Amino acid sequence: MQIRLWNPNLKVRLLGEALFNLLFWMYFPFITVYFGAALGSHMAGLLMAVPPLFGMIGSLLGGALADRLGRRPVMLLGASLQTVMFALFAVSSSHWTDYIAFIGIGLGGAVYRPASSAMVADLVPAQNRRQIFATFMTANNIGAVLGPAIGAVFFFHYRQELLWTCAAVLLLYLIAIYFIVHETLPQSAKSTPEASLPLTRVFKDQLKGYGIIFRDKVFLIYILAGIFALIPIMQLDLYLAVYVINEVPAQPLFAWNGGSLVLSGTEIFGWLLGLNGLLFVLFVLPVTKWFRHWKERNVFILSSLLSGLGTFALGLSTNLWYLFFITVIFTFGEIVRSPVTQSFISRYAPEHARGQYMGADSLQATIGRFLAPVTVFLSGWVPPMGIFSLILAVAFLSIALYIQLFRIYVEQPEAAD
Repeated sequence: MQIRLWNPNLKVRLLGEALFNLLFWMYFPFITVYFGAALGSHMAGLLMAVPPLFGMIGSLLGGALADRLGRRPVMLLGASLQTVMFALFAVSSSHWTDYIAFIGIGLGGAVYRPASSAMVADLVPAQNRRQIFATFMTANNIGAVLGPAIGAVFFFHYRQELLWTCAAVLLLYLIAIYFIVHETLPQSAKSTPEASLPLTRVFKDQLKGYGIIFRDKVFLIYILAGIFALIPIMQLDLYLAVYVINEVPAQPLFAWNGGSLVLSGTEIFGWLLGLNGLLFVLFVLPVTKWFRHWKERNVFILSSLLSGLGTFALGLSTNLWYLFFITVIFTFGEIVRSPVTQSFISRYAPEHARGQYMGADSLQATIGRFLAPVTVFLSGWVPPMGIFSLILAVAFLSIALYIQLFRIYVEQPEAAD
């Protein structure tokens, strides 16, 4: 589905979210370093454990409100909160105010995302959703590749200017949403009895709604499988960083005229990280197209297999080029999975509760981020191959759960189109 044929809602969002994500990755990778330098590494570590909790609350609230108030108002609310918090961060002279602003930025993004994803599902036929979601991911990951390189200069030397630029871009995006984006909430959601309830009952009723969702056996198995599938994928920024920096010796990248470019363990990790981001940008769209005829069951299983085996294989050799090759394997495990997760839940969720399901779906990443660092904790007592074996076991557990999921849930024919 070519971009020129997209609904104007999607075009505005693609441009706005791509610009914002570029700016986001200019500051986000350096936030822990920033607070660590100001407040101490131990305190920074504790502080960084709090934002995911607010993100979880924001996602659940944003998803619920998207089904009650509509997609557009919730997107406006999330973008407005982020704009205000970036401005607060820019004018702040206190590190604690900075921290509050940082939490507020994350909360605004968490409120925004379920409504944004639900809008794609509202507008795009099921057979085209994988491709549309993949296009958004490509735009976002261009920022993830370019942003840190630019931000390494701008965040530490021109932080206020960078933050004001983020606020200005979000303000322009907010104006574009207000004037161009139209509401897409399905009629079936508008006509539900809950739509006429007073605001004082929103939170109580939404909690009941999520209770019903989590009693949905298919959805619960899907969430559990996703948590275990994401743990190996998340190791790139966690145990793999520790392993490569501490265990991989310095070695030449290439040699010429009797000389060579020697990379340290830290530099090798940086190259692996850059390769991972570059592969995602270059291949998420082609890979989505290659696998468009595959059933979701097989894509989920392939993803867990590639990411689990790929991560495990990293422990078998410390050769630089071998590490590059294995990075390609586990990165493809991440790439094949990403567009399918959103297309699956957008199709599985009832039309009137699509926002709630999108919000609840974010728990995979939140809980995965909470559990994934256990590998770093255990690495003080367990040798590397023991950690890699644990990661592989978690990947196989996710495969078993996906097999069980699709035994009790039958895919609709259009999902494989």
